[in-house]
Amino acid sequence: MPPPVTALAVVATTGEVLDHPELHEGLLAPWERERLDRTRVPSRRDDVLAARLLVRLCVARFTGLPPAESGPDQFCEGCRRYGHGRPHLSRRPGVGVSLSHADGLAAAAVGPGPVGVDVEPAGRRPGPLPVLRRLLPEAELREAAAGPDPAAALLRLWVRGEARFKAGGQEGTRVLEWTDHDRSAVAAVAGAGPVTVIACGGPASGRPG
Repeated sequence: MPPPVTALAVVATTGEVLDHPELHEGLLAPWERERLDRTRVPSRRDDVLAARLLVRLCVARFTGLPPAESGPDQFCEGCRRYGHGRPHLSRRPGVGVSLSHADGLAAAAVGPGPVGVDVEPAGRRPGPLPVLRRLLPEAELREAAAGPDPAAALLRLWVRGEARFKAGGQEGTRVLEWTDHDRSAVAAVAGAGPVTVIACGGPASGRPG
């Protein structure tokens, strides 16, 4: 039996992505550029752009397609507009993609079947407990709150939950969470099989589960 196909995930700073020689705004689809034009805060615009470009780099490495042909589609069946809904690859229906951005950071993942990725600055603290209780399992919240560093534990729990949600939250979903100390980032990727952190991700302090 052949080994399972390994999903890929990467975390980078926004600056690293925008400085990458293979990546530029011209790779974006018209609907993505329209979305960028509606983003008035320059730093947030850069973060959105970086995430959109980084996912192309991941897809290119995973599929062998050039970055210009590696952009994900997003189409909302409800409102019949682009830019909403779970990202997907029309040319590779069996390949899942996900992207995330937050305050100078970007993350992307690609793999066989649904995948999800999330990234947050390591110094960020999730919302108040009443909000977290609506989103995360109570038992995991209690365990995190009882540890030696509750705020950091809650952040790790948050990125794991976000990644799992983006991957569809199916039974048996595996989650790898890691800390990128060079970029002061905490990230997680979820999918059905093994995951390799590549490129700008650096050494991963993984917490699979």
